[in-house]
Amino acid sequence: MNKHPGVAQSLFNGFSETDTALIEQALNLLDRAGSDQASNTRPKGADVALILRGVRIDLDTLLGALLSDSRLAGHVTEIAIGAQFGDTAAGLVRDVKALNDMTVYSPDMTSQPDQAETLRCMLLAMTHDVRSVLIKLAYRIQRLRNLARENYDIRRFVAQETLDIYAPLANRLGISQFKWELEDLAFRYLDPQNYRRIAQSLADNRAQREACIQAFIDNFRQLLAEADIAGKVYGRPKHIYSIWNKMRRKQMAIDDLYDLLAVRVIVDNLAACYTVLGLAHSHWQYVPKEFDDYIANPKENGYQSLHTVILDALGNRIEIQIRTQAMHDFAELGVAAHWRYKEGGAHNAATEKNIASLRQLLEDKNAQDNLLENFHTELFSDRVFVLTPTGKLIDLIKGATPLDFAYAIHTEIGHNCRGAKINGRIKPLTYKLRSGDRVEIITVKNGSPNYNWIDPNLGYLKTARAIGKVKSWFKQQRQAENIAAGKLLLDKESKRLGLKKVILEELLKHFKMADSEHLLEALGRGDINNRQLAAALQIPEFAGAPKVTFSQKLRPQSGVVVAGIDNVMTHSAQCCNPVQGDDIIGFISHKKGITIHRRDCQNIQALDPEQQARLITAQWRSGELSRHTVPVIIHAFNAHNLLNDVTRILAYAKIHINHAALKTHPDLSAILNLTIQIENTEQLSLVLNKISQLPNIIDVKRKT
Repeated sequence: MNKHPGVAQSLFNGFSETDTALIEQALNLLDRAGSDQASNTRPKGADVALILRGVRIDLDTLLGALLSDSRLAGHVTEIAIGAQFGDTAAGLVRDVKALNDMTVYSPDMTSQPDQAETLRCMLLAMTHDVRSVLIKLAYRIQRLRNLARENYDIRRFVAQETLDIYAPLANRLGISQFKWELEDLAFRYLDPQNYRRIAQSLADNRAQREACIQAFIDNFRQLLAEADIAGKVYGRPKHIYSIWNKMRRKQMAIDDLYDLLAVRVIVDNLAACYTVLGLAHSHWQYVPKEFDDYIANPKENGYQSLHTVILDALGNRIEIQIRTQAMHDFAELGVAAHWRYKEGGAHNAATEKNIASLRQLLEDKNAQDNLLENFHTELFSDRVFVLTPTGKLIDLIKGATPLDFAYAIHTEIGHNCRGAKINGRIKPLTYKLRSGDRVEIITVKNGSPNYNWIDPNLGYLKTARAIGKVKSWFKQQRQAENIAAGKLLLDKESKRLGLKKVILEELLKHFKMADSEHLLEALGRGDINNRQLAAALQIPEFAGAPKVTFSQKLRPQSGVVVAGIDNVMTHSAQCCNPVQGDDIIGFISHKKGITIHRRDCQNIQALDPEQQARLITAQWRSGELSRHTVPVIIHAFNAHNLLNDVTRILAYAKIHINHAALKTHPDLSAILNLTIQIENTEQLSLVLNKISQLPNIIDVKRKT
């Protein structure tokens, strides 16, 4: 037997015997789960269900409200709820739990309207059934009604969150009575002094206002009857928080506000609107500056109505709103024009259609089932709302990936991205983000994008902004690479022709180039080919000295010049594998002659004073091409296709591999050790950069 028969009876009203039995089962379940509490403690779910009856909810919403009570946590599973009360009620409970678990709000959002709006959108986008949002709002009202029991800090936090997030949600969904109560209760805790002042002023004058409005309504109804105009006339209440906002906005005292006394007139057709306006203006004095014709000049959001303020026989200012039933439905029940007007939001046809579906659901208990499905599948269907590790909300288009998220945070984070954790678990970069996901980006130092990222068939990127950033990076890289390649080509041709000096200014004039960068880029890109360059270099005025053929030059015995001598026999040290372009030094050994080391070689740094006396200056011979053995270490997320991808890049660069060893770790990450043959540090840097662009790569570097 239910412990709270009065509550049960209120909830039963209007439901069939079968429905009543389910409601009673839910109440009994709540009572059993709370058996360890005082017998007179009423479940929160029951209070919430009573609140929801005020907006004429259906059975599933009522059951969802009762079964979302926190006292049921750990006592009954979602499967059990589905078996006993149906899948819809179970789904509502699941959605309400998800909304309760979303602890993203912080008071800082008061100064960040975009973050508060994104959070409101995310809460709507996360739910599979919009009725769960209604339940959540009702639970918030229930908490506010009992908030006086909490400490000061909690009261202010909950109240501010209500004004920032939940009251605008109620307004957006068109549930005015929820919005008003949420705002008034929150205002009560945030500014108790002004709340009491306005409440007392309203209370002091309530009887007088009600008598004034009722007399005016009676008079107006009689006026309409005499003119044979069918219409509804009723008072329009004002609420404390709304009054406070208008007082602040207009810098007026409460007694000076026009619309504390307000009536609304609903008529059958457009012509009747202006007829009623004429009757009002002919029978009462009106305030010209307060007249607005929003029928002839609708607001941007489509809102239509006639607004005027008249003075009754006692001098009271009364606001009158006159509209047709269609206008009223549009403004109050149709596509939520009212909330766009209040919040200044942008027009969104999908949002309007879905809010209209919700309003129809609330108004018609027999509304078709597909209304809810339409609401969920169309509202925010093109957006996902995700969080950074610090809780900042990011709004992305549907289908966005962790890479899109990374570029939304910062371009460099996108460039350096090599992996992502979604809700604490590693996910591929092609993972499609879902609303509510918390995303953490894994980066590497000096990373760079991969060409695969901009391949639409591979699914790495969805947002135009991120794709544009990657394309821009490659354009810059190609430019730098072309300039470097052009410089190498110019140097090579100059040396081949035996030119000691090239007058660059004359070359720029010949090829009609603005500067050296454009010339070198054209050479590297192939716009100017070897034959054209060679022909230009052989024109006498472009060369700064007589030509010298290779047969006239003394070829050195070594690629290294030691102490100014270029034909000394040397060999490279195996400990550091110096490469042309490295800063080098020679070491005079007793048995192997002169060994060439990198200056930063650990063995050179560790020499004692006596051994340091055997060091000798060394430098690479300019223009000498030779191959050097270099060890490289590559760290990847997994071994799949790693060796194949790396060898493909090296083969394309015509770089020989001496040795390769692949090691896989228990977490599936892999280490690939390579020994390759390269010409100089520039070539090494270029190939390591290309390897680092592979999507699987965490890090790649020369082994020291």
